[in-house]
Amino acid sequence: MASPVYLRKDGNVAVITLDNPPINALAHAVRIGLLDVIESADGDPDVGAIVIHAAGRMFVGGADIKEFDAGPAAPLLNDVLLRIEACSKPVIAAVHGTALGGGFELVLATHYRIASAGASFGLPEVKLGLLPGAGGTQRLPRLIGPQLALELMLTGEILTAQKALDLGILDRISGSPDVSVVALEWARQLVEAHAQPRRTRDRNVDATGIDNAFFDTQREQATRRHKGVESAPSIVRCVEAAVAQPFEAALGFSRQLFEQARTSVSSRALRHLFFAERGTRVARDPRAVANVAVLGAGTMGAGIAMSLATAGYAVTLIDTKPEAVSAGLKRVRDTINVSAAKGRLTQSAASEAVARVAASTDFEATSSADLVIEAVFESKSVKHEVFEQLDKLCKPGAVLASNTSTLSIDRIASATARPADVVGMHFFSPANIMRLVEIVRGAQSSETAIATALAVAKRMGKLGIVVGNCFGFVGNRMFYGYGRENQLMLLEGAGALRIDSVLKKFGMAMGPNAVGDLAGLDVGYRVRRERTDLPPDPRYYRVADLLVEAGLLGQKTGSGMFRYGEGAREPMENPEVEAMIAAEARRLGVTRREFTDGEIVERCILALVNEGARILGEGIAATAADIDAIWCNGYGFPRFRGGPMFYADTLGLAQVLTSVRRLAAEHGGLYWSPAPLLVELAERGDTFAKWSGERELQAASGHR
Repeated sequence: MASPVYLRKDGNVAVITLDNPPINALAHAVRIGLLDVIESADGDPDVGAIVIHAAGRMFVGGADIKEFDAGPAAPLLNDVLLRIEACSKPVIAAVHGTALGGGFELVLATHYRIASAGASFGLPEVKLGLLPGAGGTQRLPRLIGPQLALELMLTGEILTAQKALDLGILDRISGSPDVSVVALEWARQLVEAHAQPRRTRDRNVDATGIDNAFFDTQREQATRRHKGVESAPSIVRCVEAAVAQPFEAALGFSRQLFEQARTSVSSRALRHLFFAERGTRVARDPRAVANVAVLGAGTMGAGIAMSLATAGYAVTLIDTKPEAVSAGLKRVRDTINVSAAKGRLTQSAASEAVARVAASTDFEATSSADLVIEAVFESKSVKHEVFEQLDKLCKPGAVLASNTSTLSIDRIASATARPADVVGMHFFSPANIMRLVEIVRGAQSSETAIATALAVAKRMGKLGIVVGNCFGFVGNRMFYGYGRENQLMLLEGAGALRIDSVLKKFGMAMGPNAVGDLAGLDVGYRVRRERTDLPPDPRYYRVADLLVEAGLLGQKTGSGMFRYGEGAREPMENPEVEAMIAAEARRLGVTRREFTDGEIVERCILALVNEGARILGEGIAATAADIDAIWCNGYGFPRFRGGPMFYADTLGLAQVLTSVRRLAAEHGGLYWSPAPLLVELAERGDTFAKWSGERELQAASGHR
């Protein structure tokens, strides 16, 4: 098998090419090959300079993330880069495309640096719970100073070639797109001029104005910005060492901290999500989509429309109420223009996106659409009626998608004579911001229709995950279990602010009570009125129902579970509601008591895990990673914990099962009957991740 690194000589210049598609990741074989050719070129008396460049669309996209689970294998990238830096003749990096992570560290270890005008650079390791482990924390501060280096590493910001040149990271920007040709000529000039290597490690760190207080502040800020991610404050410690210690000692220290980060739960969680969020792959090709109709011009419909328009689709926003169409169009235009004002879009891109959105009050405007996304009132009868009309109006081959959050796609599809073309596309609010889309597969949804929905979601910049059809699909079905325990604990004596505070401390973006107030308590109330499968329990969501029946709907009425000051979103205790809950608990005969933080977390989070296991066992979700991606992207589950199923694996499924069985003994089996898959995996010592991996392999074998 050919090496992914090869060397050729062009006169007195050795040209080293990295060729490990698709991103030239610095995998073990690449490191072996690179070390071998560097030593060969440095030891060749006929070579006066060395150029390192890469084949394909980019320089180096980073390390091979899959290797981090296996542990370090010699040669380490750190050792390869030290050998490059130690070369006795000039080494030039010729960069095109992106140089990220270890790729940027490779650039920093060379002596001279040139890049194409479109190149970009970054050290985004913190996003994976890691830190630059091959000298980036030591070399970058020597080039641009500790403050800027920390900013780049703690934000993961991507630098343009021009910015890298301005900062002194690059020496030149190539005027030609073929940067390797320009680098080769420069190498010849360096040889002719008898230029010597310029080792970044030999430079002093400019620590002007930097003291211990600076690093203390940076650590505090890093800890707050990257909650639960141990590598963030470790990056600060590494840069502090770069200022205070000799290069070799500080480099060794940074390597120790890298290994600690690599094996941390937070990094394993973030790496797990990195792969989970690559999205669903399907065997079929999607249908071509140019025109999309969105039914319903409310907040959700307008958000979907603006996401489609900014992705380049021609959009028709349809609502039977003229005033709703006008308001929806205004919302689309205003939001897109605000994005331009904030620099997220260029003014020309914003103008083009706005121009792509047309409006109509006539359902016949769907007749030319390649895809229709329905975002009307969450009612079985309303959606059934809408799809009956779409079946008559839409052209053959159009994909008909419902944005329902809980209702059966099969029931909706039954209103048409083309159920194979009907899918769910469950967007999350606000749809122009939230990344997740659950792509719901009905019993008769075709692979082509699913592929089309996925392709559109991807072009919109969304994460599309295919799920099966049941009440609430994956995300909302699990949320009902999570919310159920919150509602029961409210009756049992836990305060709403207390519950929210404990779960936020666990890492949730918001507590369940604040979420309910933000969404509007009437939304869930209407869904429950539509259901025929509610448990025979008068306590089930009784607190939420009580508030809605009293007209306390949340933020939109100024009061829900919490009180809100005029124009304020910060929740405050609501004594009136607390009294209502206490009275209802007495009426229902519920004994009230004190709760520990651990009980609150256990009941809410294990409710998620147990329902997730049930969903996996039923085949509603394909893998545990899909569930984790859904919950981390749609429901604010802490990324540093990897999602509910990954979190359960870190606890150990035997421990999880023991806890669920104890909760069943304490609270009854109505809600706490252990999922069969949880029992099966716990008893044989398996994990959700291992089980999912085995299922994926089986599925792949079946496709072959």
